[in-house]
Amino acid sequence: MLGTINEERFRLRDLNFRLIAYVILLSVIGTMVVYSATINEISSSLVSTYVKQLLGVGAGIVLMIGLSVLDYRKWIKFSWILYGAALLALAALLVFGNAIYGAKRWFYFPLLGTIQPSEFAKPALIYFLAFVSLKLNERISRVWGLLLFLLAAAPAVFLVMKEPDLSTTVMLLLITVSALFIAGVSYKWIVAGLLILIPAAVFFIIIVNQPEQTILNKLLEPHQIGRINAYFFPEDYPKSVYQQNTSVMAIGSGGLLGKGLVTSSLESVKNGNFLSEESCDFIFAVVGEELGFAGCCVIIFLISLIVFECFHTAGKCADRTGKIIAGTVGAMFAFQSFINIGVAVLLLPNTGIPLPFVSAGMSSLLSSFMLIGMVLSVSLWGRNNKRVYR
Repeated sequence: MLGTINEERFRLRDLNFRLIAYVILLSVIGTMVVYSATINEISSSLVSTYVKQLLGVGAGIVLMIGLSVLDYRKWIKFSWILYGAALLALAALLVFGNAIYGAKRWFYFPLLGTIQPSEFAKPALIYFLAFVSLKLNERISRVWGLLLFLLAAAPAVFLVMKEPDLSTTVMLLLITVSALFIAGVSYKWIVAGLLILIPAAVFFIIIVNQPEQTILNKLLEPHQIGRINAYFFPEDYPKSVYQQNTSVMAIGSGGLLGKGLVTSSLESVKNGNFLSEESCDFIFAVVGEELGFAGCCVIIFLISLIVFECFHTAGKCADRTGKIIAGTVGAMFAFQSFINIGVAVLLLPNTGIPLPFVSAGMSSLLSSFMLIGMVLSVSLWGRNNKRVYR
């Protein structure tokens, strides 16, 4: 039950200006890299990818600041409206969405481009899970409490999986598990989960090594199976692993300081059109080629600082709801960045997922700024005081 909330106005000094600076700096670098990656593009949209990125950063900053001044403690009870809207958009996508390569993940608007609802499902889910945790309180470790928490996330996971979008489905599952952990679920459930997950992972590796993928064919799409097989057996699936091999070559060719942004070198992987999705899923390959090892380290360092500030905000927050919001956002950025970079360097199987604040994509960019705005709200309103809700 909600208790009394301290009505005093926020103090500007409580706003996490370091987090804002890291995010803006990373976005500026990302915009420059997107410009370099798309300088030769031929687009049917009204504006170029680079201009969209600039507009996205500007709109995202306004959205981030706007969300930061909203007291999450008061607005959390309306989170079901945001989550419901996200679910409606995901459901409508399966009927009215624009199919690209057999997947319905986008709404297409002539001359303007596409919108990907699953990106906005991430902040909606985090906000809603924080609200569910608030209602369950200590009962989250009971069987029925745990089931209710998981059922709250199930519709979003199911709808995104039906698009199909395996990478975002995995992200939503990681968001759910992270929120559950931060909410303080009993360690017996964590141990039980690991006891199930480890044998499941071993079983998955075993069936992947089988010549007939009868089980996987029922669970995954053919192209998803192909990417998994290409990871384990690259010599047998050269076409499926081609993008990642090219990405590794691009990163390695950059050396210490890279070839320079907007390089015109004929030896450039980007200029040779050897890499598709270089402005989004494989943007880290462009970073490695043009900014070198030093540029890659700067990107990873800035992302690490953003994740740290999210966790630091969660640690300083006086209530569980704020801890879940800030901590889960930090975990999400960490997981998503690890997956994107892991794919680019051939550490993980190929899957399409953007690098936060760096990859091109209006939906991803605005969603990321929304998430940071939620964390800033926690830093602004979640400070220690005597009258917070329980």
